[in-house]
Amino acid sequence: MENLPETLYVDPISVSYCTTPTDSTAADHAKIEQCIQLLHEPLHREEALAILNKVHERRIKDMPVLLWNANNVSYILLQEILSAYKLLSPPTLTRKEATRVCNALALIQAMATHPETRMKIVKAKLPVYIYPFMNTTESHVKHFDYLRLTSLGIIGALVKSEDTNSPDIIHFLLETELFPLCLRCMEVGGELAKTVAAFIISKILMYEEGQRYCGTFPERFYAVSNVLANTIDQFPGKPPSQLLKHILTCFMRLTDVSRARDALSKCYPAKLRDPAYINFACEDMAVRRLADQVLHNVTVHRTFG
Repeated sequence: MENLPETLYVDPISVSYCTTPTDSTAADHAKIEQCIQLLHEPLHREEALAILNKVHERRIKDMPVLLWNANNVSYILLQEILSAYKLLSPPTLTRKEATRVCNALALIQAMATHPETRMKIVKAKLPVYIYPFMNTTESHVKHFDYLRLTSLGIIGALVKSEDTNSPDIIHFLLETELFPLCLRCMEVGGELAKTVAAFIISKILMYEEGQRYCGTFPERFYAVSNVLANTIDQFPGKPPSQLLKHILTCFMRLTDVSRARDALSKCYPAKLRDPAYINFACEDMAVRRLADQVLHNVTVHRTFG
């Protein structure tokens, strides 16, 4: 248990959600059932969490349903989460302890990806219990950032799939004040945490309720736009392509809101107005076209709005 689980090194928006789930075998079922039994034994729980997380990495199709339906498993995972709270302030969480809680969070992420269990964990309000991990401010401690990233992975899984439940999920996330926590992760998180947080914000802004949340009140709009702009400025060279794409997508969706578009005509980042910077930063043609479109939306409104 010296190393953090490999799941934490996987981009949850470009890899794990795109992997086709695999059908489970009888051996898979037996291993999952055995580990579920071990979860109920405190002395073996850490080992069981690690093994289940390895099974989760293989994307076994019905594993989330087995976990959700198993007696007391959700409660046990919640216990693991709650036990880490006391280690957050003051920040005394060790690498080993972070690994254990991240293994528990990864199993909740598995349930967040599955269509049969996604809304069940929302109705049980399980995501709220990960919010304290997203609110941490330790920016130079790797295992705290892995904790943030794994927590963001749960939210990313909830917003990734667009189905009939999506508006209800977005409403839940906004109602429980998830949005400021994503901004916090963009401010203090590592590159991958920033990317996943920006992805989540861009998905929330797809929906009218998300646009209203960010575009109706000036303080919310400026909080979002300032964090997005500051994130771009944090990279003296080229920002990561995926991160830049999600930031531009956020700006694009803000231009759909008249008051936000009006404000962006005055406060859109200078770097993203500079053709030389755009040429330098946007190696991917799709990202370049997105940058050009956002700038067009902003400048056309400034000139003719």
